[in-house]
Amino acid sequence: MDRITKPDRDVPPLHPLIFPEIDPHGLGVRRPWDARLARWMVAPLAHTWVGPNHLTTLRLLLGLAAAAAFFVGTYFWSNVAALLLVVSNFLDHADGELARLSGKSSRFGHMYDMASDALVTILLFFAIGAGIGHPGMGAIAGISVSLIFYVRVRIEGMAGKAATRQASLAGFETEDVLYLMPLVTLSNGLAPMLWLALTCAPLYALWTVFEYRRVVRRLRASTNHGE
Repeated sequence: MDRITKPDRDVPPLHPLIFPEIDPHGLGVRRPWDARLARWMVAPLAHTWVGPNHLTTLRLLLGLAAAAAFFVGTYFWSNVAALLLVVSNFLDHADGELARLSGKSSRFGHMYDMASDALVTILLFFAIGAGIGHPGMGAIAGISVSLIFYVRVRIEGMAGKAATRQASLAGFETEDVLYLMPLVTLSNGLAPMLWLALTCAPLYALWTVFEYRRVVRRLRASTNHGE
């Protein structure tokens, strides 16, 4: 993730509940713990033939494998899926760190990374829902997540990468909750987790759309003021 960095000029202030750790003065944001670990682990690959797109492809394949395992719906395969998901999520940080270390950042790599994130996340929700007998719930949560990804891409295109940075606290980002998935599967908690996603994902999608509209208004106001 975070394959490229774009200059953030004329970026409007964003809502603190959505992006609480964005520094309005450009002094930087605390790096997540998994990103720091990923940077240390991929450092030996910086001057090898292995590129960030290789890691993105591996992340994608592991994510698809996790979705397939969740789809089976048994206790054993759900736990296997949770472990695959943890590794896949970690690789989502590793590809971006390798891109920065090796100087192989590209627009294609960035879009490939985001497309892989969206596909894996949507299929995971659907597969979890299907595995526990509620495919409709998984589909609704997955569609909501796809809307969030789409709107975040639009915001990034208008206001720069910093505008889509995730909320974080003490070095942990929102998406790091996925690292707890093995505990969810071990405790047979997939159904409550899906109900929570079914409630929160649509609400967050609506809030992201609201944020998108606010960014559009601020950018238009800034442009009109400049004229």
